[in-house]
Amino acid sequence: MQNKKILVLDGISGISLGQEITSALQNYIKDTYYIASEKLEKKSFYKLSSAVKKAFNRQFLKKDYYRNPKITSHALQKLMQEQQPDIILVIGFLYRFFDLQLMQTIKQQYGFKLYLYDTDSCNLFNNKRELVYYYTEELPLYDHIFSFSKTTTEFINKNDQLNASYFPFGANPIEVPATIEKSLDVLFVGSADMRRIFLLEHLVDHQIYIYGSKWQRNNALISAQLQDKINYQPVWGNQLHSLLHQSKIILNITRSTFYGVETGVNLRIFETLAAQGFLLTEYCSELNELFEIGKHIETYRDSEELNDKVNYYLKHDREREKIALQGHQYFMKNYTWNHRIKELLGKL
Repeated sequence: MQNKKILVLDGISGISLGQEITSALQNYIKDTYYIASEKLEKKSFYKLSSAVKKAFNRQFLKKDYYRNPKITSHALQKLMQEQQPDIILVIGFLYRFFDLQLMQTIKQQYGFKLYLYDTDSCNLFNNKRELVYYYTEELPLYDHIFSFSKTTTEFINKNDQLNASYFPFGANPIEVPATIEKSLDVLFVGSADMRRIFLLEHLVDHQIYIYGSKWQRNNALISAQLQDKINYQPVWGNQLHSLLHQSKIILNITRSTFYGVETGVNLRIFETLAAQGFLLTEYCSELNELFEIGKHIETYRDSEELNDKVNYYLKHDREREKIALQGHQYFMKNYTWNHRIKELLGKL
């Protein structure tokens, strides 16, 4: 692998995941480069042309779903000519940015291997037409698919034409302050979702802090008591790390689509352990394979158990802090991106 050139093509560059993976890859393969798909040259009058093309495909070609890619064909061809990679690792997806038929042609022309890190395909499970498009048009392009979710991996592999492996997330270590003042009882960071609203309504009597986007548009469904606890802004980087350090309990609630397919091993789990935070997350069977529940993390199965465990661990500081420390130590031995990427390179 040392003489190979890797291009990381990031389809979800709004978060730092792709850049973190690239940095870890560079520790092993120096000839590794990062491109945010969103930053490449976009088509002129994109929204207008998309509306016209979607109408044409629906009316005349009778296609249930059509996606007009944002990036110009010229930009994709220029990128391949300049980089000429041996391996392309896609983070998230291609179809929203690139013409998939052109990508297939370029792949054959340059002879590179194309891999996908599927990071959140569960979010498509409530949009059947887009999901079918993704599974039938994009996934067959890849030489191999790595998925964050075991259940999604199994679902992909039911299609005989596709080949996927389970590859959970990791995180970069987050420096833990020498002294930590836990001034916040419960922290939840994430965008609005009906399951999240439902569960958080059961915690309104606690000192809970909520950060994230898209909450305002759901205010009609949210009690005034819960609204008072929402900070209507997403948080990332150092601000997120500071909040993780200040919080006694970091709460993880998966989106409704994730919960519906029984997966819940998202990035928040690994970020929390990286910061030596105490994690209380929704139970799913995948967690048993990654952590020892009650030793590294804690889980809940419903709103009643969630409320009971929040009450319990707010009253039992030593037990909570012991689990947080053990979880952090286990993370440092197994789930830093350096550990995860070493495993990934073995699979490549």
